[in-house]
Amino acid sequence: MQDFDNYDCLKLSKCFYLTLLFILRGYIVWLMSVTNMRDRVSIIEWIYPQTSLFYLSLISGAVGLFVLLIISLRRPGASYWVQVSWRYCRLILVAALVFDFSTHVLAYLYWQLVTIPWLIGQAVITFALIGLCYSSERLHLNLIEFPQKLPKK
Repeated sequence: MQDFDNYDCLKLSKCFYLTLLFILRGYIVWLMSVTNMRDRVSIIEWIYPQTSLFYLSLISGAVGLFVLLIISLRRPGASYWVQVSWRYCRLILVAALVFDFSTHVLAYLYWQLVTIPWLIGQAVITFALIGLCYSSERLHLNLIEFPQKLPKK
């Protein structure tokens, strides 16, 4: 019973949350910096030495915010666009990962904002998460089912 939610659907895969955390890392860093009362910029500067990288991370994370919106609206009686979007969440997450990695490649090639080790690290994490998204059976089951109203007992 622990694996199912209130609508008798399988609870979301940890892969789903892990991928969202990676995509939304710019927003997470931003929230951490906003809550730091002493120095609001130091956390951002520590994680993103170039502010341009921080802004690129926010842009690529916007797709993750859309997926977060879909998750929050995923319930019985949801709008048709939510149901359709839910079926394509894996593709949306992968597109967000590829876009995020592309921004880092662009930052390296065009502006020299990142180093080769940083870019290789990003590539490893990105492709590992993409592989996890496609190999996770639980994520596949999550995307197949959509909450329906249960009969009252």
